[in-house]
Amino acid sequence: MSNLPKPLADDILHALSAAQRSEPADEAAVQRVRDRLMKRIAADSVQHHVVSPLADGQWRQLLPGIERKVLQQTGSVMSYLLRFAPGAVLPAHRHPVDEECVVIEGHLRIGATVELGPGGFHMVRAGVLDADSTSEDGCVIYLRGAVPRAEQLV
Repeated sequence: MSNLPKPLADDILHALSAAQRSEPADEAAVQRVRDRLMKRIAADSVQHHVVSPLADGQWRQLLPGIERKVLQQTGSVMSYLLRFAPGAVLPAHRHPVDEECVVIEGHLRIGATVELGPGGFHMVRAGVLDADSTSEDGCVIYLRGAVPRAEQLV
């Protein structure tokens, strides 16, 4: 006695084959289904977003005249805001990882040659010495890089 399955009858095979034939897709219907699916995926993924409304979190003194507000930290990498009071100085320091900076408001001077206004972007590669950063009238900057440590200051 064989344990092999019995072959399907020809009429059943024909019906299965016919059911697999596709008609040309209605592009509008396909787009509606795609839109609904993507909205559902996006709604389900919101729980994985990191959100920090402007009013949330605390500004804490980092250095005289400079406050920091942490937005997010993963291991030794941090996203944060720095708020410089007029005339404040962030001393020269080394970067253990690449650091990105965007000026949100005001003006930031880095060393003698780099002056950035709102929207200005600056990146320093890992291991590079970054010059003193100052702001004559005060500023707020966004940074993403290594968690600041006193031993990085020169």
